[in-house]
Amino acid sequence: MRLTAKGRYAVTAMLDLAVHDDQGPISLADISERQGISLSYLEQLFAKLRRKELVKSVRGPGGGYQLSRSAKDIHIAEIVDSVDENVDATKCNGRANCQQGETCLTHELWSDLSDQIHNFLSSINLAGLIEKRNVQEIAARQEAKRADVLRLPSQELHA
Repeated sequence: MRLTAKGRYAVTAMLDLAVHDDQGPISLADISERQGISLSYLEQLFAKLRRKELVKSVRGPGGGYQLSRSAKDIHIAEIVDSVDENVDATKCNGRANCQQGETCLTHELWSDLSDQIHNFLSSINLAGLIEKRNVQEIAARQEAKRADVLRLPSQELHA
């Protein structure tokens, strides 16, 4: 069982939006720069997030993305589910055909673990993550780093 990059990146991008919610619409380029996620990958993820109504897009100058509802009303499990991520500990992807088409001896154990993981992710919302001190410190560090890069004269960027 493993949460793939798709689920991790979707959660990271949504948390970035939530952290910067007071700044209005956020461009995917800004998220890409801060989080080190490819812009084309973010575009694919945000198409799914928009379809599941977790984000809304704002067109035009100063456009970008915003959370579609309050950070306290968006749970991590919703984000993971919205990008078709399956956090499943069973070998059979929950189909109970683990052992030559039959249920294996430990199927229920791994199925219960999958349920526990989903319940855990359902109990955490974006607002709760923002409140964590380390999340705030990391976001501040990312902003400071971005500001430093923007202040560098162009010849220093190419040196």
